[in-house]
Amino acid sequence: MEAVPIGSERQAYLKQQEATRLLNRASEGEIAAAADLLPLVYDELCSLAESFFRNERRDHTLQPTALVHEAYARLVDQTAIEFKSRNQFFVLAAKAMRNILVDHARARNRLKRGGGG
Repeated sequence: MEAVPIGSERQAYLKQQEATRLLNRASEGEIAAAADLLPLVYDELCSLAESFFRNERRDHTLQPTALVHEAYARLVDQTAIEFKSRNQFFVLAAKAMRNILVDHARARNRLKRGGGG
């Protein structure tokens, strides 16, 4: 059995548990759970996106907010994933963001070379 922290640690613990419950409900297709989850994870997703953009070119056409929303949409639309924790969600969010950035760069380079959509 997992020990439950006390005080402010308890509040953070309960928030993590709620996020995990909402993640599982959202991955089962419950739209309301996906909507309830976003406020719990949004700030951390924004920080994650901003960290990715520190390594990108200054004139990038994709914005961190758009990256957050695209990654979030991809993650909560997954029915094959049973999220075990918030941490797993953020690991998968980081991978999704990286994939989105790579896809965006490939499309940009294809257009530069004169390739079509």
